[in-house]
Amino acid sequence: MQAKTRQILSYVLWPALLTACIVATVFGFNSAHPILAFNLTYLALALTLAFLEWKMPFEPQWRNNDGQIFADIAHTLVSKGVVQGLVAFAGVFGLTTIVTTMAEPGYGIWPRDWPLWIQVILGLVTAEFGLYWAHRLSHEFHPLWRFHAVHHSVTRLHIINTGRFHFINSLVSIVMGVGVLLALGAPMEVVLWLSAITAYIGMMTHCNVEMNFFFPLSHIFNTPELHRWHHSKVLREGNKNYSENIMIWDLVFRTHFIDSKRRPPIKIGITQKMPDKFHEQLVWPFKDLSLKFKPYDRKPAPPTPPQAAE
Repeated sequence: MQAKTRQILSYVLWPALLTACIVATVFGFNSAHPILAFNLTYLALALTLAFLEWKMPFEPQWRNNDGQIFADIAHTLVSKGVVQGLVAFAGVFGLTTIVTTMAEPGYGIWPRDWPLWIQVILGLVTAEFGLYWAHRLSHEFHPLWRFHAVHHSVTRLHIINTGRFHFINSLVSIVMGVGVLLALGAPMEVVLWLSAITAYIGMMTHCNVEMNFFFPLSHIFNTPELHRWHHSKVLREGNKNYSENIMIWDLVFRTHFIDSKRRPPIKIGITQKMPDKFHEQLVWPFKDLSLKFKPYDRKPAPPTPPQAAE
């Protein structure tokens, strides 16, 4: 691929792919098979990004096998399976009736008479507050960090480890994100749109594709360049950019970070030792759930200068 073409594509790809996914979802959600349409759109995005990871990788080194592909896929399947299983379990005990009631007209303060596209934007902003704090607490509160560390233990970013989350971590995020919308009485259409957009942006933030961004795109959306800094081992870089879709709460709480003068680090991961095997990774977080907060971006004090001899 010629350098000029690659450079142009690097600026066009992210907004073009997200726009294409949203347009496809508009038609899909208005079809007779909305879930099938979403899955086909998601699959098309995955295949496109896989091709781009091969043709124009951001970090060629990240194409090397890290021995975690099975664990990445297994965590993705288990997380989704546990969530769907709990929904079915809740149906047995009638809990889904409560959730359905919360999403029906007449419940809560949600402005259901507004146009759907405005409700979706409002839903993104509102749910992002819960998602932001679920993510931030998963970095700062030790018990939650143990589960979230499974995700951050990756040593490369690519589309296959997009869904590498411990199922407990996934449940916390879903409850705090979707729970806010349901508590306010948002309709299921808004919840479905939130889920779709989160899936699209989530995969693109993890892709190993060369993408560049004009200002202010990375101050509005969660982009790959922001998420690469989030996976840094350095606390003042990694304990930043907690938002999932839009960066509003990172800007409000001053946790937005980007350094345009240098590239994000190639060597990512955690300082703790994570087991290599999937079943051991599932158990690992439960071995230390002490109730404590991690030091947040605490810089070591400068050394005391030696005193002159008297």
